[in-house]
Amino acid sequence: MRTSLNRSAVVLPPLALAVLIAVWGRKLPVPVEVVVVALLAGSVLAAVHHAEVVAHRVGEPFGSLILAVSVTVIEVGLIITLMVSGGPGTATLARDTVFAAVMITCNGIVGLSLLVTALRSHVAVFNAEGTGAALAAVITLATLSMVLPTFTISAPSPQFTGPQLAFAAVASLTLYALFVIVQNVRHREYFLPVEGGGTDEHAEFPSRRNALTSLVLLLVALVAVVGLAKVESGTIEAGVARFGLPHSFVGVVIAVLILLPETLAALRNARRDQVQISLNLALGSAIASIGLTIPAIAVASIWLAGPLSLGLGATQIVLLALTSGVGVLTFMPGRATLLQAAVHLSICAAFLFLAASP
Repeated sequence: MRTSLNRSAVVLPPLALAVLIAVWGRKLPVPVEVVVVALLAGSVLAAVHHAEVVAHRVGEPFGSLILAVSVTVIEVGLIITLMVSGGPGTATLARDTVFAAVMITCNGIVGLSLLVTALRSHVAVFNAEGTGAALAAVITLATLSMVLPTFTISAPSPQFTGPQLAFAAVASLTLYALFVIVQNVRHREYFLPVEGGGTDEHAEFPSRRNALTSLVLLLVALVAVVGLAKVESGTIEAGVARFGLPHSFVGVVIAVLILLPETLAALRNARRDQVQISLNLALGSAIASIGLTIPAIAVASIWLAGPLSLGLGATQIVLLALTSGVGVLTFMPGRATLLQAAVHLSICAAFLFLAASP
């Protein structure tokens, strides 16, 4: 771990949380918004630092799981908060945010991780068993939760009926729980870095006290990141409208902000040739995003007044199918080059472009 960041990583999360409390619910002048954005960026960097401390203490793959679950739990809270507040586009906010998270993790983070590793080592080597199983879980969860509502006929498309939504929620939570058990207990070795891949000799093993402190500060930083993003949500929506973008692009912006800590952590591990950890972060985040968000939204829909639209459109389904096919071809050999990295990044770029210009 880089000790130069320790002091700022300790100070920034509580400072950002204090500012969040101070500005919550208020209209901010431009100078204060600049400060909020700066604290948001600082909290992202602090979250990455503390996640790495905790991950190094508990080991892989449980360390990657901690950051993925932490971010997803806060993501769920943010989605529900925005949906409760109402407004245009909230019916599809959960779908837009979760789908954006899946595309960014499975193509953006995966592509960047493979690119960085391939540039350093020519070939990125990882465990095909673990990455393949994780991709299968992502594809299944996405199809059950966001593709089927478009084609079911019991409710107006793209919505589930109550029993259908309950089934999707139970199936999502069950698959996520099984993935966690397989990743961390029964087949833990499938998600560990391959022998000889990368090095972490410069990282000092943190004490139990330091790891617990980092865990608390990680949660504080994540709350600050999502809370400050919520504070800036009005500015985000105004900016989206000002540039003539569809309202669904708000979900993309939210997903990008929330996934920044995982993206930076994945890139940092890729620079150490620890691409397996990067893939654990990316695919684990995608699984957690669907497996935890859909059940939470299903429960929250009992109290939400408006409709809940989870079904994807034709363009989104095509992108998801393309991501699934390319992912299989990338992960099954257990080795990837610059070409596979470029393919994933191209799909991510296509998603972002089509989200802005459908």
